Amino acid sequence: MDIEQRLDQTVARAIAEKRVVGSVLIVRNDGKVLYEKAQGFADREAGRAMALDAIFRLSSLTKPVIAATVLALVDAGKLALDDLVTKHLPAFKPALADGSVPEITIHHLLTHTSGLNGAQILSADEQAAGVNRWHLGGEEIVARIGALPLLFAPGTAWSYGPSIDVLGFIAGKLVGGTLEDATRRYVTDPLGMGDTRYGVTDKARLAAAYADSPGGAVLMSDPHSVPNMFGSVTTFDPGRIFDAKAFQSGGGGMAGTGPDFMALLEALRTGGGPILKPETLREGFADQTPQLAFSQTPGWKFSYFGAWLDDPKLAQSPAARGTNRWGGIYGHNWFVDPENGLSVVSMSNTGLEGCDGPFKDEVRDAVYAGLK
Repeated sequence: MDIEQRLDQTVARAIAEKRVVGSVLIVRNDGKVLYEKAQGFADREAGRAMALDAIFRLSSLTKPVIAATVLALVDAGKLALDDLVTKHLPAFKPALADGSVPEITIHHLLTHTSGLNGAQILSADEQAAGVNRWHLGGEEIVARIGALPLLFAPGTAWSYGPSIDVLGFIAGKLVGGTLEDATRRYVTDPLGMGDTRYGVTDKARLAAAYADSPGGAVLMSDPHSVPNMFGSVTTFDPGRIFDAKAFQSGGGGMAGTGPDFMALLEALRTGGGPILKPETLREGFADQTPQLAFSQTPGWKFSYFGAWLDDPKLAQSPAARGTNRWGGIYGHNWFVDPENGLSVVSMSNTGLEGCDGPFKDEVRDAVYAGLK
């Protein structure tokens, strides 16, 4: 069975089982398109079929866009990886539990080893009053993140939190504008990623957002909460993408398409393309957490762009060591396997299945089985 048949079956099964409503899946091998299809529905209730140029809420697929922007700012001489965050945000001085204030660097933020706390930044009274945290403004949001106690001394552990939000705020300041100004100047415009924005360029192409439920994917309410694999609850706010006043979150605020994101992945796989110097890209795609046994799960460490595959056997992955990957909570996954020349982006409009459910591994396994 060839790769097209395997992937057709994988996606069709997930849609038939109502785990995924719609999918855009693109696979390239040494630049050659092996698979590029849209399947299922972009809007099931309206009967609108998924299209290759459908626009999705990127959620954490925003992070590698911001990482590339920050590294491009490094190349431009506007900051350094060993810069203290206080060089750019003098008042940002989160403390450890003992009251001491350690040094946090740009490197710590990029690798999620900063110790920054992802706890709620709204007070109980603000939550009760329905205050929108995204309307607090960048200065206030970053100040409140900095006021939370650090989870650990920077560099000593890994925790997925608001580090990229802080980085994005710095990037906007460095260009004298917004975070989108920075991403457009250094990444999305040079790569022709015309739909990758803090907002929706064409609402007619926006995929509706769906969520897991015992009876199959359901249309999200706003907000919408679902249990996650970590034993807690993930809450979505699908309406935020229409809110022009919302804080431009480096961690998850952009919208974009599958072809746009593949343009970024291919630039990274091929050495930086028009956006990064080759030596910067090599560093960015390498293991940046050698001091840790692993990051989120065994077998994986972390680069500047995402999880870095250290031990394929331990991680139970068919990918080669050095593969970079990550996901987006609204239903996406991507990986770049430099050794095998692979760039893969899987966009769906169904969370958490498309991000953290079996679908991501089913797609990955079908890709590698089809290459044999």
